[in-house]
Amino acid sequence: MRSPNSPSRRQFVQQVGLVAGAALASAPTAVEAAQPARDPDAVLALLREGNKRFTSGQTSLLSRRRPSDFAGLAEGQAPIVAIIGCADSRVAPELIFDQGAGDLFVVRVAGNVVDGAGAVVKGSIEFAVAELGVQLIMVLGHSKCGAVKAAIQHVDAHDSLPGSIDGLVEMIKPAVADASGKPGDKLEAVTKANVARSVAKLKTSGPIIPELVKAGKVKIVGAVYELSTGAVEVFS
Repeated sequence: MRSPNSPSRRQFVQQVGLVAGAALASAPTAVEAAQPARDPDAVLALLREGNKRFTSGQTSLLSRRRPSDFAGLAEGQAPIVAIIGCADSRVAPELIFDQGAGDLFVVRVAGNVVDGAGAVVKGSIEFAVAELGVQLIMVLGHSKCGAVKAAIQHVDAHDSLPGSIDGLVEMIKPAVADASGKPGDKLEAVTKANVARSVAKLKTSGPIIPELVKAGKVKIVGAVYELSTGAVEVFS
């Protein structure tokens, strides 16, 4: 039973919307002032340049990963992008985009799933947008993803996996159907389809993110990291 003083669902949504608006419109803090511009296209260009440095072996931000750099962020954060990436040990967004302490707000889960992942994943991204003022969201998949590979294998075999692993793979199986009949490597096609499903889910599951996307205040992109080269392909 709701207490007399507790807000209704509508009031809660309205309050969250006000928080989101305030976060996007408020004056920059000292932490934010030290960050690059938050325009989504400018941030995406910055990430592309960082990835070029990474693939060429010319990373430039090692000095911004020292304990003193993290200590300087103790009073607050102002990340420039929110990334939903895979938990795979070979995919570290801070490294592959050559970014330093406090630059990226990263949520990592096997298979970089959003649809079906619940409030923990989606709420984390909403927090980045509504509370931290992030205007670019990236869903980052990667080549040879074990979770995606398992989904393909167990769709074909019509069987299941033990424990919660099966539930995770079930979230990815719709992407196998989405990629059905597409030319080229099946694993690559399903990986991209899985990213696309997560992007679509974020754009349509409200109320916070879809409203800001519609207003042109937040941009969502999909991307795939190639393990063998270190390059990131960004796609609409």
